Amino acid sequence: MSGALISRERLLEVYGSLETMHAWRGWHWWPDADPFEVIVGAILVQNTAWTNVERALSRLREADVLAPAAMAALADSTLEELVRPSGQYRQKARKLRAFLALSEASGGLDQLLALPPDELRRVLLATWGIGPETADCVVVYAARQPAFVVDAYTARVFSRLGLGPGETAGYDAWQALFTTHLEPDRDFWARYHALVVMHAKHLCRKSRPLCSECSLRDVCLWPGAAG
Repeated sequence: MSGALISRERLLEVYGSLETMHAWRGWHWWPDADPFEVIVGAILVQNTAWTNVERALSRLREADVLAPAAMAALADSTLEELVRPSGQYRQKARKLRAFLALSEASGGLDQLLALPPDELRRVLLATWGIGPETADCVVVYAARQPAFVVDAYTARVFSRLGLGPGETAGYDAWQALFTTHLEPDRDFWARYHALVVMHAKHLCRKSRPLCSECSLRDVCLWPGAAG
């Protein structure tokens, strides 16, 4: 399978296989997660595993500060301690502060998330500590507007399938693989990303993937996948 075979139909076939394999699994941002909790999680998950983020979110929830005003009122040291389980806690506390400042300057969280998706993405990317992946997570899962999130899992799964620009390609190149072939649809794009993450975590692992349990193994280029 080569890049020449990339098409809307092929991407939909992959989606169907992923849905069949993982529809029963839970997803932490789907479908009705609290927008602010999504944003906090999207910042805290940078460079760490989601299990560590869950620990930090539990601490924030227990402290009753998973709301913009409550979090903004915290002392820096208190916020840092609450998010410590997510790693790089001082830096991540600063990133949360930067987002809170953006929210306040925009007239509040609701007003910020109501911006058109392209404008929302632009102001997010102009905020310290927010890169393309985090910004797109905020747009699609918190603002519930169309954005296609890609990450290292996306590059791994689709490179093994022989689809896409190559595992070392940049964010924009990988995102274009989907946005140029799939019509903008918030729910579908959000679900597609969720399925890719679940597939990479549970079956298409970085090392020792569970190919025998994968319905895509017959079209996979990973050595031994078809065995």
